[in-house]
Amino acid sequence: MIKDKCKKIKLLLTDVDGVLTNGKLYFSADGEYMKAFNVKDGQICKYLIDKGIKIGILTGRSSEIVSKRANELNIEIIYQGQKDKVHTLSLVRQKYKIENEQIAYIGDDINDLGVLALSGISACPADAVDKVKKSVDYICDSKGGKGAFREFAEFILYSTHNS
Repeated sequence: MIKDKCKKIKLLLTDVDGVLTNGKLYFSADGEYMKAFNVKDGQICKYLIDKGIKIGILTGRSSEIVSKRANELNIEIIYQGQKDKVHTLSLVRQKYKIENEQIAYIGDDINDLGVLALSGISACPADAVDKVKKSVDYICDSKGGKGAFREFAEFILYSTHNS
C-alpha cells in the first residue's frame, strides 16, 4: 500500500523545472533567466526537516537561482546539471547510506523516469507528461509550480506521522 511506502521515506528528492516551478524560463536580452517558485512549496520544507526527512534537488539544468532557493530553504542536497539522474541517484544513496525504498522522488518529464522507477515512492505534478503519469505511484492534483511539491510532501508527512 502506498501509505506503507511513505513510512520508510528518509529523503524526498525533487526535480526543479516543471515541479518546483511551472517549467517556464524567462530569458532577458543579456541571456539571464528567471524562475518563479511557489512559497507554499517552500514552507513545507521546514516541516519535512523537523520530522527527520531530508530534502534534495536533482535537476538537469544548472542555475544560481536554484542554489539560492535551496539555500533559503536549508536544502543541503543539491545536484544540478545532471544528465544521468540514475547515476546521480546512486551517488546520493552511497553518500547518505540510504536505500531506494527510503527515497521519494517527484518529477515531471521523461528524463525523470529512471529515478521515478527506482524510488520507494514516486510522484508527478498534474501537468506531467503522460509517460511519467503512467509510471508513478501518486499523481498530484496540483500542477508544477502550483503546489505539487507541497501536496506530495504533505501526503508523505500525513501518511508517516499523522500530523
